[in-house]
Order: sequence, then C-alpha cells, then structure tokens
Amino acid sequence: MDILQAIFSGLAMGSVYALVAFGFSITYTTTKTFNFGQGAFLAASGLIGVSAVLFYSQGKLIGFPAPEDVTWPSFVFALVVSAAIMSLLGYVLYQTAIKHFVGEQGLSWVMSTIGFGILVQNIALMIWGPAPLALASPMGDGVIHIMGAGVRPQEILVFCVTLVLMVAFDWALHATKMGKAVRAVAFSKSTASLMGINANAVAISVFAISSALAAIAGVMIAPIATASVFVGTLLALKAFSAAILGGLDNPRGCIFGGFLIGLLESLIGLWYSNLREIAVFALIIVVLYFRPAGLLGKVHVEKV
Repeated sequence: MDILQAIFSGLAMGSVYALVAFGFSITYTTTKTFNFGQGAFLAASGLIGVSAVLFYSQGKLIGFPAPEDVTWPSFVFALVVSAAIMSLLGYVLYQTAIKHFVGEQGLSWVMSTIGFGILVQNIALMIWGPAPLALASPMGDGVIHIMGAGVRPQEILVFCVTLVLMVAFDWALHATKMGKAVRAVAFSKSTASLMGINANAVAISVFAISSALAAIAGVMIAPIATASVFVGTLLALKAFSAAILGGLDNPRGCIFGGFLIGLLESLIGLWYSNLREIAVFALIIVVLYFRPAGLLGKVHVEKV
C-alpha cells in the first residue's frame, strides 16, 4: 500500500512539473527562449493566492488565512487572480526581457530572464517576508482511502485539474485557429509571418499562458508544500528537467516527463529519501546520453 500511496503523491507532484514543463515547451517552440525566472513566478503566485483568499474572506491582503477561509469560491478566486496577475507579468517579461533578443545570436535573454525572476522574488520577499504561509485545501484536510492507500484530497484535485488543462490545451493546439498559429510560428516564424500570422502576438500569448500555468501550479501546490518565496526554484528546475527529459519541442513529451519525474522521486523516496534528486538527474543524464532530444523529442538535422 505504501507503493500505491507513493504513486498517488508522485502523480500530484508530477502534475505540477507537467504544468510548468508545458509552459517551457510552448515558449521554446515559438521563440526558442523560455523564462528562467519561472521559479520566482511559481513562488509569487502561491503567495498571491494566499492574499487573494484573505481578501475574499477577510478583506485584507496580508496575514494567515484560517482553514475556514479557504472555501471553493475563495480558492477559485485565488486561482483566477493569480493567473491574471502572472499573465500580465508574463507580458511584461516578454516585452522587457525577451522580445529584443528573439532571433539574435547569444544568450542575453538567459541573464535577462534570470534577472527578472530575481526582481520578482525580492519584491515578493519585501511584501510577504521569508516565512512560509500555510494554505488549507478547499476539500479539507481529511484523508481519502483508495485501495488501502491514504490520499490527500488536494493531491487528487491537483492531478484532476492538470489532466483537464492538459487535455484542453492539447485540443486547442491542434483544433483551434490560435493553436494552429502557435504551431505555424513554431515550425517557421518567417513563413508564418508571410501567411499573415502575427508572430509577435503569438509570442506574447504563449508567454502569458506559460506564466498563467505557473500561477495555477503555485496556488494548487500551496496546500501541499505551503506558500513561500523560496519554494519555486527547485520545483521549476525539476519542471525544466521534465521538459528536457520528455523532449523540449514536444508539449506532450513535456507532460509525460513531468509525470515520470514525479513518480520516480516519490517511489525512490519510499526507500532512500536522500537519493530522490540524485535519481532524477541521473535518469536525465542517462536518457540524454542515448536520446539527446529527449524521450519523445525529434532530432533536427541541420543542412549546411
């Protein structure tokens, strides 16, 4: 039963990695860049979610929400507010730290996004302070027993929300006009522009979506891991690793990589908790040695 419980926990954490990894994938395929400050976005979104719950229930922004403050309306309100703010921040990030470097030689955008993330982290530190903030689950703190294994309701919620979002985004990428525009820009920005697609608008949209997904992940994981200024760095690093493992240019591969890493670290933690990170990054090294493009990524041959 311990193994089954570890699988449930691994799927919950894998859901968070999958959401953020998907964001990394769509920004990379459209602009060949991504936000290395995503960890700060994820952490800040959890804190914004706490303040949104407080504002909804008590009319204030700073403090410690009681379990009875976290109702379904207040939690949904927190998700919407956090996603909206982070989408706007993603737009600002693109305009100030990414746009001028797209298509240019060099990696100036790497330091630019890292610096932007540090700014976000320090602003969050000034507002909320370094202490973690606990946020209860709208589903309560009880344990649900499934086939003898105990699962927290929030873990089920995280997995279900992620599954719905990933199915919706996969459908949108393949069946909507916007999704086809994203795929066209990913295939060839110049060709897409000649076909009348506004590549800059597409880039802004995917950065806003990527930031919103980090916001949803940050709020959803807060009842499990608490909300803190420092909680996002390792989560974002593992999400980026998931994207690399699954195939950075394949959104479905990134989702698969997120769940794989979540399950691996949870199962390893059953016996050797100190080896979880070692096992995760050892797997990535081994996979990339044999498949440099990732498990589901495509190898691109450059013609000279």
